[in-house]
Amino acid sequence: MNPLYILAETAQTTETAQTAAQTEGIVPIDLFWEQITSLSLPEALTFIAFGAVCLMYGWRLFKTLVVISFALLGMAGGALAAQKISGSNHQILGGIIGLVLIGALALPLMKWAVSILGALAGGVVTSGLWYAVELPEKYIWAGSLIGIVAGGMIAFIALKWAVMLFSCLGGSAILITGFLALFYLWPDTQLNVQRLVFEENWFLPVALIVPTAFGFILQHKFIKRSAEWRL
Repeated sequence: MNPLYILAETAQTTETAQTAAQTEGIVPIDLFWEQITSLSLPEALTFIAFGAVCLMYGWRLFKTLVVISFALLGMAGGALAAQKISGSNHQILGGIIGLVLIGALALPLMKWAVSILGALAGGVVTSGLWYAVELPEKYIWAGSLIGIVAGGMIAFIALKWAVMLFSCLGGSAILITGFLALFYLWPDTQLNVQRLVFEENWFLPVALIVPTAFGFILQHKFIKRSAEWRL
């Protein structure tokens, strides 16, 4: 895929996320739905395959996943900063600078990067639980903060748990996106998928957290059997 196309899509997604947060609530369900409905059959199958690999073997690939994650964060942050500073004309350049700079910094600061991703993963899990039990959405940041603190503490106590947490959560998110896109492409289940995503608050958090927990258990068993694995 063309890298410039990816940067342009990132800039557009950043703008869409800002609009969604301002007009449609804190949790950008519409943005997530756009990602699901935009996938073709080959793309959905690719998401499923890659998500399954991350879910089960993310502990072996974690350094690559960390660099990719921070590079994407840098790309989005660089595009957003360029937009704020000089308008939309320099978003692609800002995205490239952010991608290279933050991705390169992740390598020498790997343990800190893993800790940050573990904390963010914890925040996603607890904010998902907050959303699932239909607590006030405007205070979802409080639920997220609990998870960020817990995830950060886990990272400092046992860094490998942070590796497993963020790789399992990321793999689960990619896997579920692929499966939902696959079911959306099937006419018989299209309306059911849309109803579950938009009308059942529990569905997306459960669909994300259950595979995450399953992957965490699997990765823990695999790591125990691998004597040579280290951070």
